[in-house]
Amino acid sequence: MIFTQHYLACLSHASYLIGDETTGRAVVIDPRRDIGVYLDEAADKGLRVERVLETHIHADFLSGHLELAAATGAVISFGPGAQLDFPTEPVAHGQRIELGDVALEIRATPGHTPESICVVVYEHAGDRIPYGVLTGDTLFVGDVGRPDLLASSGTGFDAQRLGRLLHQSLHEQVLSLPDETRVFPAHGAGSSCGKQLSNETSSTIGEQRRSNYALQPMTEDQFVAAVTEGQPVRPHYFTFDAQRNRQQHGLLDETVAPPAMGLAEILDRVAGGAVPLDTREPSDFATGHLRGAVNVSLQGRFAEWAGDVLDPDREVVLVGDPTAALETCVRLARIGFDKVIGYLADPHGLFMDRPDLVEASSRVTIEQLAELVGLVPDIQLVDVRNPGETAAGTVPAARLIPLAQLVDSLDQLDRQAPVVVNCAGGYRSLVAASVLRHVGFSDVSDLVGGYGAWSSAGLPVAEAGSAPTTVIQVTPAAAEELIIAGASIVDVREADEWSAGHAPHAALIPMSQVEARIDEIQPEHPAVIVCRSGGRSKAITELLTARGINAVNVEGGMRAWEQAGLPIVTPDGDPGTVV
Repeated sequence: MIFTQHYLACLSHASYLIGDETTGRAVVIDPRRDIGVYLDEAADKGLRVERVLETHIHADFLSGHLELAAATGAVISFGPGAQLDFPTEPVAHGQRIELGDVALEIRATPGHTPESICVVVYEHAGDRIPYGVLTGDTLFVGDVGRPDLLASSGTGFDAQRLGRLLHQSLHEQVLSLPDETRVFPAHGAGSSCGKQLSNETSSTIGEQRRSNYALQPMTEDQFVAAVTEGQPVRPHYFTFDAQRNRQQHGLLDETVAPPAMGLAEILDRVAGGAVPLDTREPSDFATGHLRGAVNVSLQGRFAEWAGDVLDPDREVVLVGDPTAALETCVRLARIGFDKVIGYLADPHGLFMDRPDLVEASSRVTIEQLAELVGLVPDIQLVDVRNPGETAAGTVPAARLIPLAQLVDSLDQLDRQAPVVVNCAGGYRSLVAASVLRHVGFSDVSDLVGGYGAWSSAGLPVAEAGSAPTTVIQVTPAAAEELIIAGASIVDVREADEWSAGHAPHAALIPMSQVEARIDEIQPEHPAVIVCRSGGRSKAITELLTARGINAVNVEGGMRAWEQAGLPIVTPDGDPGTVV
């Protein structure tokens, strides 16, 4: 037997080629759309791909069944009840497909979708124990397929009914296999088709029986509750792909790049409604890019994030690295986004000849964000992480709008008020910020390092169900009285700000260092916390208060201190100024 798992990390997608080397007959299961990997392997190993098997109608990628059928003459097979717009040879529950000595057994496993199947693989037709089972989206390593995706829309099945079918399928068709049977799912960690998928791309029935949370002893009602709660937000493009996978559509030629275009033609296409897409790294994009461009980096989960923010029916022009044009087209085509009409041949000329069309992204540090919160009362903080991420905490006052819901939630935001976007580490936030600028928001920044940087600095976070910590605010005059009475004063600005001018006797502990140097702030004495305008110091005062330290914030910061006529000094004792 020839058995190959082809794993596509950027989509967390596993497809399979299975062949019998004695007969040269082969099948491909759940193929991606760029089918060259299967054709190359079949040619190298002397195989003929005779059938394309789909374990279900996929929602997270556009399958390559049409491309493979056109290239090889293979028949396309889905499970019972699949409603499709192209010719197929359906397979039935219990059907055996013999490739020679290698045999496949079809098991109907409705649940993730009504037409889902699993494929039991026998290396030798007479083997008592199967070599393995291809479980599609019925069973993952560490999880099971979610029953609430729109791949089943229009079928009359809701999540509750599909959840019950999934429970029956798992226990009657999958867990009835011997414990030694290898498990080969269609997805791994990172996929939105489940909530707890493992990084491992294979397992065994026995291991999943012991360790998979969804396979532990529980009632059917408990199972349905477990697998329908806490799922990630459905990516925006899933509905499109679930429908597209049912349809006859154009075939992908993965070897042909879009045409090169000059700047004038690019601008003309953008004026006509095309989306300028820049796929460079966030740091490169932030340094300078075509005004209005949307940034989705090719690194990471490019297709999923692009599918969350782009419209499959709108034309796209590529305005980043011209050498990445073909790769970008192929990766967009994997989710059925086929409207790339050209790429900017000479980005260097844009920067040199038309600097008026170039803009940089506004990115703020955690220190700058804390300062802005104190200075700008109408600032809008937007967290684009998924609910499973934000449950552990958010930047206080942040609005929760997952990236997959952003383009449908624009009316929740004021286009004229400042916006700061954060994610976990700074990739999705720049995607979101570029989208907001593209649609006309006037003042948009993203948080460098994301929520991870904020929380790692020990800054206050908001958690669901928890009451915010009360921060005591004092005027500069009241702060001076506290200091005269014995309170310490801690300045949480940066060293250059402190050196230009600070309150007498103020100790310098920059905001980013407070967590590590918190022992220097004595809990038995009141601590007066100050920054430039009161934003950073408020965040630190909240942190200290939560740790049991008696701290107060100087409202208005050193700017208010200066306006009150209180003394400001340099490290040498000379008169200073607030910068």
